[in-house]
Amino acid sequence: MPSPTHAAAGHLLLDAEALYAELLRGVRALLTPGTRLAGITSGGAWLAQRLQRDLGQQDAPGVLSSALHRDDFARRGLASSAQTQLPFDVNGADILLLDDVLYTGRTVRAVLNELFDYGRPARVRLAVLVDRGGRELPVAAEFAAARIALPASQSLALARSASGLFHFDVKEA
Repeated sequence: MPSPTHAAAGHLLLDAEALYAELLRGVRALLTPGTRLAGITSGGAWLAQRLQRDLGQQDAPGVLSSALHRDDFARRGLASSAQTQLPFDVNGADILLLDDVLYTGRTVRAVLNELFDYGRPARVRLAVLVDRGGRELPVAAEFAAARIALPASQSLALARSASGLFHFDVKEA
């Protein structure tokens, strides 16, 4: 089986579906009976929805938007992404936060602020598909399916096909 990340002709190739299988394995190991899944819009929410189904969890996952707590809100404004939906009580909850790509840590910081607007969880952990380094804040994932290095001039985001299969979009910033 090919590696989910490998170099070919000087380019990094990421197999999002293979990385998702690794994330599923890692998340399964992190779950406790009361753990609730919550994904960061949009890639993390897609991951949370698929994980909820693949793990056989009955409860719907939460969706967290960083829009209202971003430190660049004045420049970005409200994104057209989904709004926060938490179909569970945050107070005292064990929450596993999911995201597609961890980079500077600023989105995670904003999402934590959003989450605490809804209550005080007992514990919040972070699992990501890809940790690309480049942290500006002291944020670390408890589990990352892959750790890679990308130049700051490139952006990496999870995308999904109409059939629900994952792939990555890599763009020059």
